[in-house]
Amino acid sequence: MSARGWLLFSLMGVVWGVPYLLIKVAVDAVSPPVVVFTRCAVGAALLLPLALRRGGFSTAVRAHWRPLLAFACLEIMGPWYTLTDAERHLSSSTAGLLIAGVPIVGVVLARLLGDTERLGVRRAAGLTLGLTGVAVLTLPHLTGGDARSLAEVLLTVLGYATAPLIAARRLKDVPSLHLTAACLTLAALVYAPAAALTRPSAPPSPTVLAALAGLGVICTAVAFVAFLELIREVGPTRSTVITYVNPAVAVAAGALFLDEPLTLPVLAAFLLILAGSVLATAAGTRRRGRPVPWSARQTSRAGGRVESP
Repeated sequence: MSARGWLLFSLMGVVWGVPYLLIKVAVDAVSPPVVVFTRCAVGAALLLPLALRRGGFSTAVRAHWRPLLAFACLEIMGPWYTLTDAERHLSSSTAGLLIAGVPIVGVVLARLLGDTERLGVRRAAGLTLGLTGVAVLTLPHLTGGDARSLAEVLLTVLGYATAPLIAARRLKDVPSLHLTAACLTLAALVYAPAAALTRPSAPPSPTVLAALAGLGVICTAVAFVAFLELIREVGPTRSTVITYVNPAVAVAAGALFLDEPLTLPVLAAFLLILAGSVLATAAGTRRRGRPVPWSARQTSRAGGRVESP
């Protein structure tokens, strides 16, 4: 990997690992609809002009509006609300670790929807390890009365795991910038009324405003643009490895900035989920072939996406 590739990889590992921390800071002062609306509105304000300038935006939206709507609901509108609401009661590190189970759920869903690739001993072991890690992490919260928050995070995981299947089957011809800008704009419009009704009576503190700005600018707009560049640099498959870096950043950020406990069960869950995700998503044996240009690889491998928190 080139120096530019490593720089983009490191950037993505951080910018999609810190949203859990920023969400935790923001949701303690403002409502979940305000958090989601602000994040989407800021991201849309930055990316929509770029998409319009590139051309073909309205044509792509009109031609693919049904799968685009489904994708927006499963990738942004639903998951961003349930994750934000769950973090009112769960620690940011717990939320980040549970979201790390997305690749595992994705493997299960792909097989249920007709994936003919053989599961194999390695991937089956990965599923078992990952689910064991989720159990280690969730059982203490179930006994502590956080069942609703856990259910919300699991719904988030389900949405994040399902949305790429729609993208792979129905949206592979839509440029990623157009897709992201359209989804963020739609989500901002949907959440605007709820955000207006639940807006805080007094201006939030500078810390909360900084967290909201960070979510919109860094963790949404900059993150998507950087990820597109990462795909161009290293290809769609290798770029998904950041999925395994984000949970470590989430746990470290929670411990450093929010004094969240770094207990033995949390560390054990992290190792189990990480190992399970790596094994469960390991590629099988492939036929050798001639290298293809990046643009062709992007078209043929629409599944090489990473979920945004």
